Amino acid sequence: MGVKKGDLIDERKRHPDSCGLVVKVMGGGEGFEKIVCCDHELTELDVVPAMASAKGRKRGQLATGVVLDEKKLYPDSCGLRVMIMDGGAGFKEIRCCGHSLTVSSKRELHYDLIRGSDPPQNGPEGNA
Repeated sequence: MGVKKGDLIDERKRHPDSCGLVVKVMGGGEGFEKIVCCDHELTELDVVPAMASAKGRKRGQLATGVVLDEKKLYPDSCGLRVMIMDGGAGFKEIRCCGHSLTVSSKRELHYDLIRGSDPPQNGPEGNA
């Protein structure tokens, strides 16, 4: 069935005793199978309309805002991209198109280079 851009998957929907992983689908997702976190399998059944309270969520290796990109390792895939919104201490993998996405699928974003700005200077900037 898959997931679509904008979907929020919240581990707490069916597993309130978990670390509380929340991911947002940024793109792709037609081949989405499941997310494995805290030995729970998160599927389309865990899609929520909005993120619930952050209270009690436990963060792990994946910091908030990290993007996991299936295309990084599997260029022939559906291109699932997700952003970690919260939680994730028990994160193991995401299964999509028969592939396994782990911490190694982290997409390195270099915003300064993307925007074409100059590298940061040594010293203060701006008007005082």
